[in-house]
Amino acid sequence: MSARILVVDDIAANLRLLEARLNAEYYEVALASSGPEALRRAEDWLPDVILLDVMMPGMDGYEVCRRLKANSVTAHIPVVMVTALVDPAERVRGLEAGADDFLSKPVDHATLFARLRALLRVKQVLDAFRLRAETANDLGFEPQPRPSDDIAGAVVLLATDDPNEAELIGEVLTAAAVSLHQARDSAEAWTMLGQGGFDVALLSLSLEGDSGLRLASRLRAQASTRDLPVMLIADADQRAQLLRGFDLGANDHVFRPVDPNELRARLRNQVRRKRYQERLRADLDRSLELAVTDSLTGLRNRRYITRHLEGLLRGGQTALLLLDVDRFKAVNDTYGHAAGDVVLKVVARRMKEHLRAVDVLARFGGEEFVVAMASATEEEAMQVAERLRAAISEETVLLENGMSLRVTVSIGVALALPGEDLPRLTAAADAALYRAKANGRDRVELAKGEDHHACDIGAA
Repeated sequence: MSARILVVDDIAANLRLLEARLNAEYYEVALASSGPEALRRAEDWLPDVILLDVMMPGMDGYEVCRRLKANSVTAHIPVVMVTALVDPAERVRGLEAGADDFLSKPVDHATLFARLRALLRVKQVLDAFRLRAETANDLGFEPQPRPSDDIAGAVVLLATDDPNEAELIGEVLTAAAVSLHQARDSAEAWTMLGQGGFDVALLSLSLEGDSGLRLASRLRAQASTRDLPVMLIADADQRAQLLRGFDLGANDHVFRPVDPNELRARLRNQVRRKRYQERLRADLDRSLELAVTDSLTGLRNRRYITRHLEGLLRGGQTALLLLDVDRFKAVNDTYGHAAGDVVLKVVARRMKEHLRAVDVLARFGGEEFVVAMASATEEEAMQVAERLRAAISEETVLLENGMSLRVTVSIGVALALPGEDLPRLTAAADAALYRAKANGRDRVELAKGEDHHACDIGAA
């Protein structure tokens, strides 16, 4: 997972060591040797994660973190504090300043990369929602909301078979006006979480066998719990399991013996992020309902997806899927426009059911649909396209008169080249779609190099 990392430390040797390690893992790295420089670099460069030293002369890491989180331009960037301080009170101080995690010096690089991957996964989802909100703002709707810092009223599921641990955590969270529900094994936890209504899942890695890790994995695989923050409770000697948990999708952790203040601070970060995402989604849906929604299918319309794609192309790797319903004119001519409307609504519903949470689906016009995929590789884009094609063709469409039709789609897939604009990317996807039609329909084709210059040929 490639990303941009800003490393902040007043000691040059520390900067160079982290820079070398991060470059070896193909991260793009920028360096800052003081607090003021870090603030400038963060606002100008907009990194994906900031690794921030705590003990620096002048402006220390705590103050830098507070200023980053107070600035609307940088508030969304995850901050990992790196320090030789081992006192839990220092971790709490950093978390309350807005840090997302702490790493101890000397830095364990396996832990560093596991935490980076976990934070980047969350940021990718939040960035997708933020971009949608910014698109709405550009279209004249209300600005995106800021998250609340208050965890009162949050609902937490605790999965542990240790009654003493459950009692301690219960006392801590009750004092913070948090509603706590306990499950004594992973099966009970899975049943309770499946009913919904939870803000955070707090899972013990000491549950029987590796059931805590398996539960974390299941939560990420299930659509209804995919965005639920997961925190792990671990012993100091369970570091290998903890790193595995991060790779399976866990968001955060706390070590035993559990420090009450650190637990509250880490829970506050997770609840705040979840509420932020939920409020972004809810406000966005309300503001875009009329202006940028296709009235027939309920999907985003061409106006919205055009602005959204332009934003994606400014931000990095983008994949565009262009889908066309095969022989749609024949459906309208034979069965009437009401039947055509049914086909379009069913196609839209099936596509929505088989996309990633961060993908945006829109009706481009007529029988054409578009999927915009942020941070997608060629393999991911082709897999999604094939999944959509199969989902639509494998089940017939039932018309209002009781007749059933087999409906198929052809799909053109294009990945944006560096610096490519939307007309060129759309032309490339359209050329691939044309090939899919010419080669028999009901198939997926990937744009070739020359397809990205199709609009140049057309203009010649």
